[in-house]
This record gives sequence, structure tokens and C-alpha cells, in this order.
Amino acid sequence: MKFYKSDLFGISRERKTHSSIPSDHYHDAYEILYIISGELYYFIGDRTYQVVGGVLLLINMNDIHKLINSNGSMYERVTLQFKKEFLEGFLPAEEAFDPCSCFQSGSSAIKLRAQEQGFVEGLFHKMIAEHTNQSPQSDLYLKLLLIELLIFIGRKQHSGHRGLYIESNRTHKQISRIVNYINHHYAKRLTLDDISKNFYMSPSHLSRTFKDSTGFTFIEYVNNVRVKEACTLLKDSKLTVSEIAERVGFDSLTHFGRIFKGMTGSSPLKYRKTNQYK
Repeated sequence: MKFYKSDLFGISRERKTHSSIPSDHYHDAYEILYIISGELYYFIGDRTYQVVGGVLLLINMNDIHKLINSNGSMYERVTLQFKKEFLEGFLPAEEAFDPCSCFQSGSSAIKLRAQEQGFVEGLFHKMIAEHTNQSPQSDLYLKLLLIELLIFIGRKQHSGHRGLYIESNRTHKQISRIVNYINHHYAKRLTLDDISKNFYMSPSHLSRTFKDSTGFTFIEYVNNVRVKEACTLLKDSKLTVSEIAERVGFDSLTHFGRIFKGMTGSSPLKYRKTNQYK
């Protein structure tokens, strides 16, 4: 078990197959992990969290934790660490709001709805840009963005939308295999009936246990994986929208556009124009 001393603030976005810190560890900062795509297990304290794309994971200061990627498959995540001192002097003295109150109940996982994922990913994108470029007033803007994120998380917790993603029995392990299959075969035709037959489960049992294990319905998760991959291709490739729709598994450009806008809040073309690297 290792201790890592943290900076006042740090944020990164990585796409990889192995963690750079494979052993049990803890650090003197709060940590927020956001899983963009893939499926991972996090051991925190005495709990195992099974997390998939679209999940925020809050890790309390000094909580012992470890990432497990037993499948060795590709995942993408944002890692945000900060100390409370980073925000000292930023809030008015009479303000009753505790920016770190979302960690008071310990570590937890929060599943985000489609529109919420776009909102949170937008905040992370701005934070990474400010932290990387260090423009005038970057520290001030980073604090504003962090406070906005913490307020959002606090409200989400208050509304009761949180959950534990725990590997506790053979059924959860079976769902893990199905999630891994979706992550690798999202470009193919995937239906609940076909997956049920392939993994020897009834459609109703798969539907129920998939939602219990991941927080998503089967089709929500499939669309989530496909749209996340489409976002990457829109930003980083010169493929047409039609080619991208086909590559990520949509058999209709209209259906792709409707699902994409429902999840990101914008059309594929608008998303490309706003996010494509120059």
C-alpha cells in the first residue's frame, strides 16, 4: 500500500489499458473519477465498484483504493484531484456551503443521465484546457469550474441519484462479461434477444440484472458506448457523419442523429464544428 502526496489541483484525461498505479494506494486529496468509456472495477475500502461509461466515482481523501481492469480492455477516464486548500479564500466567509460536502458520506458512485454526461464532460474539457494552457486568471477559472462541478454533484446526491456498482455474485460477473462484449462489438447489430441467447440468460433476467449492475438499461448502455466512440471519431477523424454512424453500429443516419443529439445536446455536425481539433 502506497501513499501519494498530491498537488493542490490536478486533472488529466487518459485512454489506456493499464493503470500507472496498479497497487493499493491513498493520497491526501479528494479524487473524482469519470469513466468516459469502458468498464472497470475499483476497490475502495471494503467495497468493489463496477463502473461503466457515464459514471462519476467519488473517492474520499485518504480512502485506500485500487483500479482493476481484469479484461485488459481499453478504457477512457478523467481523473481530477484537489485539496480543499485550493478553494480557500475563494468562497465568502459567510457562505454556509461546504464545497467538499459531497464526500462527507465517504466514497460513492453516481450514474449520470445522457444530458448530464454532456454537461460534466464539458466542465472537464474546460478544466483540462485551462490547466494545460495556464492562461491569465486560469486558477480563478479552474476554481469556478470546480465549484460548479461540486454543486452539481451535491444536488445529484441530494436528489437520491447515486448507486453502488458492486461485484457480489456470479450474475454480476456475467453482466461484466456482457459489458465487455458490448465494448468490443458495439459496431455490430446488438439486440437484447441475441445477447441473451449468446450468454444463456432470458431477456427479462438480463434486462433486470443489467440495470441493477450498471445503472443503465441494455439499450442505454449500447447507445452510450456508440455515441462516445462517435464523439471521438467526429473530433479526431475526417470520416463523414454517415461513415461514422455506420462504423459505430447505427443502421440509420436519422436514428444516429436523434440518439446523438439526445445524449450530447447537439447534432453530429455541430459537435464536430465545436470540438474538432484544429
